[in-house]
Amino acid sequence: MKALRGHAAILVNSSKDDAERMSHDIAAVLRDSAWTTSFVPFCQDCEHAALIQGADILISLGGDGTVLYAARVAAPFGVPILPINLGTLGFIAWVKREEWKERFDEAVSGLLVVSERFMLDITVERDGHSVAGFSALNDGVVSGSGPAKIVTLSVVINGTPLGRYRSDGLIVATPTGSTAYSLAAGGPVLDPDMEAMLFTPICPFTLSNRPLVIPGGETLELRVEPGQRERTMLTVDGQDFFNLEEGDRVYFRRSAFKARLFRGERGAFYQVLRTKLNWSGGPDA
Repeated sequence: MKALRGHAAILVNSSKDDAERMSHDIAAVLRDSAWTTSFVPFCQDCEHAALIQGADILISLGGDGTVLYAARVAAPFGVPILPINLGTLGFIAWVKREEWKERFDEAVSGLLVVSERFMLDITVERDGHSVAGFSALNDGVVSGSGPAKIVTLSVVINGTPLGRYRSDGLIVATPTGSTAYSLAAGGPVLDPDMEAMLFTPICPFTLSNRPLVIPGGETLELRVEPGQRERTMLTVDGQDFFNLEEGDRVYFRRSAFKARLFRGERGAFYQVLRTKLNWSGGPDA
């Protein structure tokens, strides 16, 4: 991005402390620098196209969850995201609140690299008809929604059956999402700039069931088998939910869009892994 002034959209997660105040402070500073600004609400049912389309940059104010939401609404317009961390962990939201102006200036002057992140298209088919569709930067999870949680799902990759899984659920994650729920369920960490899908069973009954990484261009299908003991649910990025029925088929494919995130130096991701996960390489790692 070469522009030194333009239009900045600011996405505000109002549940975070100081988010509203900081958003107005940022807007005032940018207006003094001849930027125009607009505010984008963190709202699942709101219409964002008019607020984001044509923006030169989207500033995300919140935590990692806010960035996931920002990615889903900004990806169709190709607007790059500067993720300012007002949360705790901060795997994706890497910009500290006190350094936002420095990072903003680096971003708009072309000194920060834009990371093009692989996203998922997730569709649900019922009786041969599409009944729901979502996009995800982190993951889609099919799991039980009751106290017993156990579900039975069949997995098919490009039309080839992989197996029938009895487990607490199945996670299909992107490389960005490999450090989220999938990691907690025993999945591997993938470099976020890769193009791949990660399939991770949650507490499978068969110990030989292991996570699987497949190329990003494949189609992964989860079938909800008959005779479920619990209601089954699809959860997308931990934010969108859809109740599934027996016989439903959930398809995971590469999205036509990519999330565009400003990032720091190339080794920053590995530094985050080391510090956030307390990796030391020693006997206590």
